[in-house]
Amino acid sequence: MVLSPLLCSVCACSARGSVTPYAMALVSADSRIAELLTELHQLIKQTQEERSRSEHNLVNIQKTHERMQTENKISPYYRTKLRGLYTTAKADAEAECNILRKALDKIAEIKSLLEERRIAAKIAGLYNDSEPPRKTMRRGVLMTLLQQSAMTLPLWIGKPGDKPPPLCGAIPASGDYVAKPGDKVAARVKAVDGDEQWILAEVVSYSHATNKYEVDDIDEEGKERHTLSRRRIIPLPQWKANPETDPEALFQKEQLVLALYPQTTCFYRALIHTPPQRPQDDYSVLFEDTSYADGYSPPLNVAQRYVVACKEPKKK
Repeated sequence: MVLSPLLCSVCACSARGSVTPYAMALVSADSRIAELLTELHQLIKQTQEERSRSEHNLVNIQKTHERMQTENKISPYYRTKLRGLYTTAKADAEAECNILRKALDKIAEIKSLLEERRIAAKIAGLYNDSEPPRKTMRRGVLMTLLQQSAMTLPLWIGKPGDKPPPLCGAIPASGDYVAKPGDKVAARVKAVDGDEQWILAEVVSYSHATNKYEVDDIDEEGKERHTLSRRRIIPLPQWKANPETDPEALFQKEQLVLALYPQTTCFYRALIHTPPQRPQDDYSVLFEDTSYADGYSPPLNVAQRYVVACKEPKKK
């Protein structure tokens, strides 16, 4: 497992019982975040400037079409003029698109640094015996955080011809993929009653020697840590798939999945009732439920973030 410089510093400082280098690492991370925010602000300004600059050309295109309709003819002059205007419009759109992609990269880096800070603070807390025990998070707060995580999951926006990558929507991780500390996963664990269930968990570490993960139950009420083999871990999507451009990266109707049951931190078997139609839409799923005559619950909405493939066979 390759750790970021920040996490490496925290682990080393925790082992030595040193706080100052850890604090310095956090200050360095904060400084980088401030730089990225400044760069992001400049990119947003550039986007607005580019859009304002291209607006004149778009107005010319509209006026040219209006003149053609008035004259009721398409002369060679208008053909040549429109060809030039559309060529310019295409170049302007590509320039704006490039700026927006750079802005998205900055946002992704900021989110990554913030997540590293959170994990670093968690690691430092685990090694700091002088601090009081962490308070249990209220159920409502946890559910709100899970909902926010689903809403802020980035949408995959590829260039023309690009295929969605692994962990985009329904596309699984590659065979050699190893989830990073802090990544959210579906983990198959043994419950108190001895039955096995799929829970929402956070990766703590991965051992290449044993090929096993250490994960924490995301529900702090349990405060449990589990050591699990790779086959008991399913990484969650890292990007939402866009139904309008990449429908093949979504689970299809009647496909069997594991979905996070609303207002819980457990995954259950379900059938896709309706895939998302727009980028902001959720899946509509039918959970397996023997209390209903047909064996399935009424349709319930579940975000792309919390729907993963189920490798078990569909029940007859």
